[in-house]
Amino acid sequence: MARFHQLSVTDVQKTIRDAVVVSLKPVNGGDFDFIQGQYLTFRQDFDGIEVRRSYSICSGKDDGILQVGIKKVDGGAFSTWANETLATGMVVEAMEPAGSFHTPITPTEGKNYLGFAGGSGITPVLSILRTVLGREADSTFTLVYANRGVNSIMFREELEDLKNRYMQRLTVIHILESDAQDIDLFTGRIDADKCKALFSNWIDIESIDTSFICGPEPMMLAIAAALRDHGLTDDRIKFELFASAQPGRLKRKASSADTGTQAKSTEATITMDGSARSFTMDKDQTILDAALENALDAPFACKAGVCSTCKCRVLEGEVEMIANHALEDYEVEQGYVLSCQSFPVSDRVVVDYDQ
Repeated sequence: MARFHQLSVTDVQKTIRDAVVVSLKPVNGGDFDFIQGQYLTFRQDFDGIEVRRSYSICSGKDDGILQVGIKKVDGGAFSTWANETLATGMVVEAMEPAGSFHTPITPTEGKNYLGFAGGSGITPVLSILRTVLGREADSTFTLVYANRGVNSIMFREELEDLKNRYMQRLTVIHILESDAQDIDLFTGRIDADKCKALFSNWIDIESIDTSFICGPEPMMLAIAAALRDHGLTDDRIKFELFASAQPGRLKRKASSADTGTQAKSTEATITMDGSARSFTMDKDQTILDAALENALDAPFACKAGVCSTCKCRVLEGEVEMIANHALEDYEVEQGYVLSCQSFPVSDRVVVDYDQ
């Protein structure tokens, strides 16, 4: 399994006061290909502590460049470093592109896409709409983009350029929380009532083939509920959560009364890079923590069940996944879990990171 690669920083540009667009290329050349809507997981050492963070790719498939958008977060070590220190010529380490926030491109078909983005949630959506409009000549895209004010709109000029290039196929609706607009509907926050009004007057929801939502969790949940209420099925709603309301490890469900009579450890076998290793682990450990403790270089980033970097497949035994903001229902049905959120339940588990 591929791990971290060295990427050279070829450019760093401010898009708004507290966000940068970083252009990258592999140090050793070669193809660092991605699918529109995917992300990169970076790692950086700060005072002897390794920090891993995931940032979405904002460039389209045909832009001929690899770019990520990084917005500065209060107290965020990596985002602050990226905005204040990262410069052209520096080298960073990142895992290969990952993530399932996309649908297949079908150049021969015309589809109607709907995107909702909040703040820096525009980053993967921008990659998707750039690619879709460029490769599906008969497709349309409607973007609803929520921000606090005009000055906080990331990629404002890029979106204007795209509107001019695809005048008949791209519609951008800005929802601003604090700045007044000519149409009252476009002022405030996106909630169920706002969605209902948009669907009644501006967006033909019945014509939408796929909807993409990326932003803060409360906004995403409200939008998804509104889409379902207006007839959009779950298979046509794609999520990308960039911030969880419950970061880190969550509390486990209450154990059954007979837990005391059960074994407190599990015999685990983990396959990675084509080889398997077996060891005994505590049932109070996650699969990921046990793998790292036993010197396995298991992939991870957020450890909050958000990014899917730690995805693996359970081949034997049973685990309890206490949070999942990243996997699709069909992936869970096929046995995939987020190892950072999965605790063993059975006395033996077999897990494969290579599938």
